[in-house]
Amino acid sequence: MKVYAGIDLHSNNSVALVLDEQDRVLVERRVPNELERVLSLLEPYRDDVVGVVVESTYNWYWLVDGLMQAGYRVHLANTAAIKQYEGLKRTDDAHDARWLAHLLRLGILPVGYIYPKAERALRDLLRKRSQLVRQRTANVLSVQNLVARNTGARISGNAVKRLDAEEAVKLDVDALRGQAIEANVVVMNCLEEQIARIEREVLSQAKEQPEFALVCTTPGIGKVLGLTILLETGAVSRFAKVGRFASYARCVDSERISNGKKKGMGNVKCGNRYLAWAFVEAAHFAVRYEPRIKRFYEKKRAKTNAVVAIKAVAHKLARAVYHMLRNQEGFDVTRAFG
Repeated sequence: MKVYAGIDLHSNNSVALVLDEQDRVLVERRVPNELERVLSLLEPYRDDVVGVVVESTYNWYWLVDGLMQAGYRVHLANTAAIKQYEGLKRTDDAHDARWLAHLLRLGILPVGYIYPKAERALRDLLRKRSQLVRQRTANVLSVQNLVARNTGARISGNAVKRLDAEEAVKLDVDALRGQAIEANVVVMNCLEEQIARIEREVLSQAKEQPEFALVCTTPGIGKVLGLTILLETGAVSRFAKVGRFASYARCVDSERISNGKKKGMGNVKCGNRYLAWAFVEAAHFAVRYEPRIKRFYEKKRAKTNAVVAIKAVAHKLARAVYHMLRNQEGFDVTRAFG
């Protein structure tokens, strides 16, 4: 007898159930998020379980890793691609878990990529760097706003980054406002220290990535961006076509067309936001330092606007990186930008 398991995962508990080939529920239970409890529920059906479907939520690592280590075939459900019947009057967690197992039984379950556990920590460390960079930028902007609002003067971002605590206090004659600026600068300097520490660590691991030097031959892609692109891409073989990779990098328009007319937008956030950020950053640097890419950008900007033009450059770079990784060859600006 073949059976199929579905798990609707939440922050502190999960609803797990097992279906047979006739969609009959053999067991259904809400259990706390403890691996031993989940494995205990599945154990009576271990030899018959075709697969276990886990909902792709922010906290799936521990469950998927534990199930795979226990010998189960695990499927990570792509929740963004799963659409339930809209006419249903009522649904609950048990229904959601059953729906996941049902889709697996029918062979139509949209699945996500289970990123290899061995490489996950380095990728997540780079994501932490990205978070800290955003927080540093927020503090820089806060200082600039405080100075402009209260003195009418303008201070550049680079000048803010060079400030120490004593200089920060002197930017405003009012002691309280000076203390506010000092607080921003102290936090900003702390963030800068942690960002540098993370960069040293991740770049020390870069030599273990065989395609690292290859990706860094692309104009605009330095060491941090190159490693980000590699780690966020994962195995490039999982993308059958270059268009799918470009879509994953959010470089493809989202629209619904009917009879040649635009009828609306699709899911514009579908894809990897970290990869999208990396290619846009690379595009800004490439336009600055590569003449042929700059000409392509200027031509696009003349027809549309700067945002669309830089996105077009990012799309070109994404396609180039895909072919570079697939074919194991360096960047060729002529092939990429004509």
